[in-house]
Amino acid sequence: MTGSISPAICKLERLSSVILADWKGISGIIPPCISSLPFLRILDLIGNKISGEIPFDIGKLSRLTVLNLADNKITGRIPRSLADLASLKHLDLRNNMISGTIPRNFGKLRMMSRALLSGNRIYGPIPETISYIYRLSDLDLSLNRLSGPIPDSLGKMAVLGTLNLDGNMISGKLPATLINSRISILNLSRNAIEGNIPDVFGPGSYFMVMDLSYNKLRGSIPKSISSASYIGHIDLSHNHLCGAIPAASWFDHLEASSFMYNDCLCGKPLKAC
Repeated sequence: MTGSISPAICKLERLSSVILADWKGISGIIPPCISSLPFLRILDLIGNKISGEIPFDIGKLSRLTVLNLADNKITGRIPRSLADLASLKHLDLRNNMISGTIPRNFGKLRMMSRALLSGNRIYGPIPETISYIYRLSDLDLSLNRLSGPIPDSLGKMAVLGTLNLDGNMISGKLPATLINSRISILNLSRNAIEGNIPDVFGPGSYFMVMDLSYNKLRGSIPKSISSASYIGHIDLSHNHLCGAIPAASWFDHLEASSFMYNDCLCGKPLKAC
């Protein structure tokens, strides 16, 4: 299916949903007048060839719960007014050409549970205000150009279970708060994170995935990692770690590739110390 979204759609004043998901061939821009549809709850345009920018006054859509523009050719910045979408629960802007920074007022989106912004050209710091979104369970900022440190407050969020920050230019130390948090999928690979891995693992540490590969971590793997309740997959390769790999029951199934390309790690599953 090809074509574009006609501005005539804005005459449908009681329209509640616009769903053109994965039609592949819809091109052109999002009509700016779409922001004037007072009853719009769902705007789902994933998987097309839509270009142009997100309407600057999209924040007028007070009832919008789903904004899915993933897998298109959208450019420009995330408009500041987006943070006025008081009912928004699902935001998906993945795989576009969006640039600029994440607006500082992003934390106003208090109802949001998923924020997926990966595969864009977003730069600058991760706003601390994201931690104000107390219902947020899934945050994906991977494959962008973000820099600066990871805010400690992300590890204090009540329901955040998935944190993907891989493939950015994030620096600074690994916050200890991320180790004892609700996060069970943590991917921080391919950044410039330095310093030691915090020695604060405990029964509250439960990770299905922990990927810290391709960073600048130093020191040893903390002994407290043995007291974590569960770690399904861990990747510490391509860092500057040294010393003995602690013994832990759930390390038995891991392959050597999870620990390779460090300075001087030893012990199972690598060679004996």
